[in-house]
Amino acid sequence: MSEVQKIYTPSSPLPPARTGRLTEFDPSTRTLEAGFQIAPPFLPLPVDVVFEKDVAVQMRDGVTIYADIFRPAGAEKVPVIVAWSPYGKAQGTSLSVMGVFGLVGLPNGIVSGLEKFEGADPAYWVAQGYAICNPDGRGIVNSEGDSVLWDRQDGRDAYDLIEWLAEQEWSNGKVGMSGTSYLAVSQWFTAAEQPPHLAAINPWEGVSDVYRDLVMRGGMPDTGFARQLQEGSFFGKNQKEDILAEVETYPLVNELWENKIPAFDQITVPAYIVASYSNTLHTAGTFRAWRRIASADKWLRIHNSQEWPDYYDEANREELRHFFDRYLKDVDNDWEHTPRVRYSVLDLQGGDEVNVAADQFPPADVASTKYYLDGRTRALTTDAPTDEVPAAYVVASNPNAVSFITTFAEETVLVGYPKAHLFVEARDSDDMDLFVLVQKLDAHGTPLEAFTTPNHSAMIHDLTDHGATILKYKGSDGRLRVSARHLDENLTTDDVPAHTFDRVEKLAPGEIAEIEIDLFPIGLKFHPGESLRFIISSRNLLGTLMPAIEEYVGANSGQHVIHTGGHHASYLQLPVQAL
Repeated sequence: MSEVQKIYTPSSPLPPARTGRLTEFDPSTRTLEAGFQIAPPFLPLPVDVVFEKDVAVQMRDGVTIYADIFRPAGAEKVPVIVAWSPYGKAQGTSLSVMGVFGLVGLPNGIVSGLEKFEGADPAYWVAQGYAICNPDGRGIVNSEGDSVLWDRQDGRDAYDLIEWLAEQEWSNGKVGMSGTSYLAVSQWFTAAEQPPHLAAINPWEGVSDVYRDLVMRGGMPDTGFARQLQEGSFFGKNQKEDILAEVETYPLVNELWENKIPAFDQITVPAYIVASYSNTLHTAGTFRAWRRIASADKWLRIHNSQEWPDYYDEANREELRHFFDRYLKDVDNDWEHTPRVRYSVLDLQGGDEVNVAADQFPPADVASTKYYLDGRTRALTTDAPTDEVPAAYVVASNPNAVSFITTFAEETVLVGYPKAHLFVEARDSDDMDLFVLVQKLDAHGTPLEAFTTPNHSAMIHDLTDHGATILKYKGSDGRLRVSARHLDENLTTDDVPAHTFDRVEKLAPGEIAEIEIDLFPIGLKFHPGESLRFIISSRNLLGTLMPAIEEYVGANSGQHVIHTGGHHASYLQLPVQAL
């Protein structure tokens, strides 16, 4: 038996704020007639809906989970869309979910309240001839077993559910998956198991590597959101995986963390993937999965907002139906002629471009261009400085950062993957936690940022001045603990460095380390006279990704030295589009 074992902690019942109108366990079948409204704020049903509540489904190991199924009335066989997550299947009417909608500025009246949090709404999809299946996975609410967090076990269980759904008398045998965040992540794991009746997936922003995206981004133990996820979800009767104890016990990549990476090369099902540049939890993972899955039929759309407004937008929902009609109903609707990539270019002053068509990402007309750091002038230049001039800061001082600027004389568009290639030294320390940021400045030198949600209230300003990064975009960021700098030769490309995170390589006194830091993908336009600022710091430049979670503080001391020019020509590599 392997010495690496999951660690569990007792779960607890669903708290009042997480319960909805239909949370109570009640195995039954009823018809919700057209006009039915679960509560006054929510959308009435446009058609009759057959509601099968708390349907028992047995997994391959004998564990029973429970699912809610919403399907059309009548005898026509229909496809099914599954929403797999640890968020109780009846939470759509909970105070918690209603509060999230309010936070981002969405009215609750755009959904029926029957949808799973971050999932497809039965009010729309049943009217379009689809069934919706909202399961409570292993260990969630009334389902049996112990729950896991983003794991290949999710994929095996969802496989069993999909094959069970395909055999139901009302099913046409085709199953799809859709949803954002956890509902997206579960799709990578499920598709990698290759259930025979899974016909299409729709991951709408989600991590694809728990270690690199959630608990140890850049090799740093930043577990604020992992704590919120573990303690604010996975409510049930039994045990739940203790991701916080696991990251403390297993700080380096091992078998446990590898089992929390989907087998991308086994994902061959048609996939319509939605991403953004601005979700500091999901962006890296969504683009990683897009690059690595084996599907011959895959589409990528990169939007310019936040995932929940984008997912529930009427036009986007109609387009998703177009995709599912093609692969779950075999409708010949020319979906295949949809551009394989549609990306956005952010302006940050109201002039964003969206749905720009391309055959690939980055687009073929993009060239990776090196902008060298000049420690003497603090400029970014396309010619490497000949003189070696270091730039440094003391970690305990203010400022504890150095930055470099280039001003564009003509319109410049960046689309693709930035990276930092740096020569760094730690004085009076044997390690460095480095945070980097690409920031846009207007013609007056003022940093530009933009809300990603419809809510622009005073409260949102307060929340996003520092932190709550999924609500406001401030630029493309990256981070790396220098002792975790070892690159994975199999996965690293010229544009996207990938680290193994399987070893610790401390710095010797006087050692100058050559490192590469991956930054989030970017789509950003600069007008003549506007500037790009590249910041290197010992502090977390953006803060937390969500409100009210613990912020990670870098493990730093002494002085950080960034070497530039000559034999230590540090540079920022940018994806510059030909105009």
